[in-house]
Amino acid sequence: MKRFLCTALMALSLLGVAHAQEATIRKNLTERLPNLPRIDDISKAPMPGLWEVRINGSEIFYTDGEGNFILQGSLIDTRTRTDLTEQRINQLSAVAFKDLPLKDAFVITKGKGTRQLAVFEDPNCGFCKRLHREFAKLDNVSIHIFLLPVLGPDSLEKSRNAWCAKDRTRVYLDWMLNNAPIPKASCDTAAIDRNIALGRQLAIRGTPALVFANGQRVPGYIPAERIEALLAETKTP
Repeated sequence: MKRFLCTALMALSLLGVAHAQEATIRKNLTERLPNLPRIDDISKAPMPGLWEVRINGSEIFYTDGEGNFILQGSLIDTRTRTDLTEQRINQLSAVAFKDLPLKDAFVITKGKGTRQLAVFEDPNCGFCKRLHREFAKLDNVSIHIFLLPVLGPDSLEKSRNAWCAKDRTRVYLDWMLNNAPIPKASCDTAAIDRNIALGRQLAIRGTPALVFANGQRVPGYIPAERIEALLAETKTP
């Protein structure tokens, strides 16, 4: 019993020290860096003596125990050659695939379409167009396209016209792969507005943004080989 009490008291003491250190870091960084966004969380980093500071939901940097210095960049575990910063950001930015409003997307089905992938993209995004050429190399996948017009009024108009097209998938792919103009069309485009709101909620700051069935989010263009590798790591929700 005495050993248990000593262990418990030691744990409480260490917890108190950690809380005090977090408070010191938060106070010093906030006072010294007035333009710093609101700090979401402060926690110990995998490297001894280093603390992780999280802002804007999933952005992180590192500091010492008093907030006297900051480090930006990747923390690498040389033993496993793992980018711990990337790993942590992926964890923080994970999206619950089952909660995505797939009714606000249209689907490109390749083969049986068993595997699942969601993509947020702007019709005027060059890297999105390149990504569609990679999609053409895939098989057995359903690609849910969420139109997210972030590049200006023309992107919004194209998104609305594509969404209102009788055959959304064909019209959109003709534009993305062949630059065939998207015909004007009209319908209820509330889905586009909801996608814009969802993009803000998920802190999607650029297109394309891919979301896999296990919740992993990958920003930007990646080749078909990388997509295949990530699909192989996931299970259908």
